[in-house]
Amino acid sequence: MKIKLSLNFVILFTIIGFLPSSLAQSPLLPLPEGAVMRLGNGWSTEIDYSPDGTHLAVGSSKGIWIYDVNTGKALKLLTGHSDAVLSVSYSPNGKFLASSSFDKTICLWEVDSGELLHTLTGHNSSIYSVAFSPDGKLLASGSEDKSVRVWDTKTGKQYQIFTGHTDVVNSVAFSPDGKLLASGSEDETIRLWTIKSGTNYINFTLINRTSAPVNDVVFSPDGKTLASGGQDMNVTLWNSNTQESVNTFSSHTDWVRSIAFSPNGKMIVSGSDDNNINIWETNSGKLLHTLIGHTDNVENVMFSPNGQMIVSEGLDGTIRLWDAKTGKPLRFLAEHPDVVYSVVFSPDGKILASSSKDNTVRLWDTSTGQQLHSLIGYTHYVGTVAFSPDGKILASGGRDNAIILWDFNETKILDTLIGHSNWINCIAYSPDGQILASGSGDNTIILWDTEDGEMLKSLLGHTDWVNAVAFSPDGKTLASGSGRNERSIHIWNTETGIQLHTLIGHSADILTVTFNPDGRILASGSADGTIRLWHPQTGEYLHTFTGHTGWVRSIAFSPDGQTLASGSDDNTIRLWEVFTDNPPQILTGHYRNVYSITFSPDGKILASGSNDGTVLLWDLVALDKESNTQ
Repeated sequence: MKIKLSLNFVILFTIIGFLPSSLAQSPLLPLPEGAVMRLGNGWSTEIDYSPDGTHLAVGSSKGIWIYDVNTGKALKLLTGHSDAVLSVSYSPNGKFLASSSFDKTICLWEVDSGELLHTLTGHNSSIYSVAFSPDGKLLASGSEDKSVRVWDTKTGKQYQIFTGHTDVVNSVAFSPDGKLLASGSEDETIRLWTIKSGTNYINFTLINRTSAPVNDVVFSPDGKTLASGGQDMNVTLWNSNTQESVNTFSSHTDWVRSIAFSPNGKMIVSGSDDNNINIWETNSGKLLHTLIGHTDNVENVMFSPNGQMIVSEGLDGTIRLWDAKTGKPLRFLAEHPDVVYSVVFSPDGKILASSSKDNTVRLWDTSTGQQLHSLIGYTHYVGTVAFSPDGKILASGGRDNAIILWDFNETKILDTLIGHSNWINCIAYSPDGQILASGSGDNTIILWDTEDGEMLKSLLGHTDWVNAVAFSPDGKTLASGSGRNERSIHIWNTETGIQLHTLIGHSADILTVTFNPDGRILASGSADGTIRLWHPQTGEYLHTFTGHTGWVRSIAFSPDGQTLASGSDDNTIRLWEVFTDNPPQILTGHYRNVYSITFSPDGKILASGSNDGTVLLWDLVALDKESNTQ
C-alpha cells in the first residue's frame, strides 16, 4: 500500500526516544557545510519484516534503516536514493531488499553487505509500491505514472510493462503461486495481470457499491482470496478466481490505508486514517480487536512471519508492536518523531530543549548529542519551550491550551498553568525569571507569577492569534506579534499592562519577535517573507531585510547583537549583519521549513529546528573563518 508519507522526524537530537543511545549520532547521514552534528533517522514511510521475523526494514527520508526486532537497535542504513523512500520489500529468502522512491527509481540491495546491486529506471514518476514474486526472480512496481512494471531481479532489466490504469497505482501484490499480479489504483479499479503473457487478464472495478480509490491490495496465503482496502473506509474480500465480492468488513470511520493477512490466513489486520487498527476473523468477518494507541493515521500494518505480533507505523511518528492474539500493545520498537517546532538552549548552553508535533519535549546534551530526558505530559503537539533564566525550570506550551512547568532533571511536572481558551503559541520568561508571558490563539497574552503559578494580568488588545512574545532585556516592556487579520506588533508596559505602541508595516502574519541584547532594536519576522527592525521606545520603523522566499518563522540576535539569524519556509537560514549593508550568509541543509533557531549563550553555535524533523547545530566560528577567506 502506498500514498503515504509519515512525516516523522529526523531530529538531529535523535528524537527516537525508544532507541538505544548508541544510535544517537549516525556517521551515515550527511552533514551540510557548516553543521557540526546531525543525529536521527529521518521520517519513516514504510516497513517490512524480514522473512525470518528477526529484522525490520524501515523506509525513511534518509534511506532504509535495518532494525533488530528484539533489541530495537538500528544495524545499518542503506543510502542510494536521492529522495525519500516510499516502499520497501524483502525478497522471499531475506537476502535482498527492494526500495522505491520519489526519485523515480528502484534500488535492489544485498541486505548483509548493504551493497547496492541494481538501480532500476523506467518509471517517469514516483514509485509507490514494490513487491517480490514468491520465487524472488521478479519484482513488480506501481507508480504515479499509472503503469505497473515487472523487473528481472538478477539482471535489473525490465521484464514487462502493464498499462491500463488511468490514475496513480498505489499497490501491487503477487499471488502465492506467482502467476497473477494484482494492482490497486486511484482510478477506483483493481486489475489482475498474467505474468507470462503480459496481457490484461482481468480488470474488475468496484461496482454495485460506493466507488472509491484503492489504497492497498493483498492475496491470502492460499491465493483464493484477494483483499482490498480503500477510501470507502472498507476492507473488501474478493474471490480471486471469479472476481466476485465475497465479504466486506465495515468498522473504520476513515480511509483504510493498509491491510495484511495473518500467515495462516485466518485473520486480517487493517490500518486506517481513523488512527485505529482492526483485527478481523477472515471467514466470518467478526471484528476481534480494535487496537488503540496511535494518535494519527495508521499508514502500515503487517503480521510478523510467525503470526504472533502485528507491527504498525503511523503519522504520529511511532512504530508499535502488538500481540496479535490479545490485541494488547507490547512495546515501541522505534519512534521516528515529527516536526520540530521549537528549540532553545539552557542558560549555560549545556542542554538543548526541543518540542515537537510528537507531543513531547526532549532534552539533549549539546556536547555529545545524547538524549537526556523525554518529557511526556501532553496529548497534543508542543509548540513552544523556554528555560527559566536560572536554568532550573523548563516551561512548555502547545495545543493542550496549558503551560507545563517542569523540573526537567527529575522529569517531574511542577505546575500546570490554566487560563487560555485556545492553543499556546508562544511563551517567554522575563529576564529576572519572575514572570512568564504566554500568547495564545484566544488573542490574549497572560502574565504569570512563576513562583506561585497565579495569573498576574491578561493583556487585551489583539484581534487575532498572538503568535510571538518577547521581553525587553530590562523586563519593563513586552513585544507581541499577531495573525493575519491584524498583522501588527504591540509594545506593552509589563508593570501596568498598558499598550504603549502599535507597529504596523508587515503585510501578513507576524510570526516572531525579538529584542537585541541592549533593547534598542526590536526585530519582527513575518509570513510576508521580510524581517523588519523597529525602535521599541518610539515605535519608529528602522529597516527591512528582504531575501527570503517563504515565511520567516523564527529570528534571533547573536549575544553581541551584531548578527540577526532568520529561519524560513524557503528551507534556509540567513545570517544578517545588523549594522552593515552586506548580503546575508545563507545556510542550507534543511529540506523543509525552518521553524526555530536559537544561538548558544556564547554565540558560537546556532541550533535550527525544522519541519524535516531535524535539528542541526551550526559552527558559527568555522563559518565565519570560511567566509573571511573567500
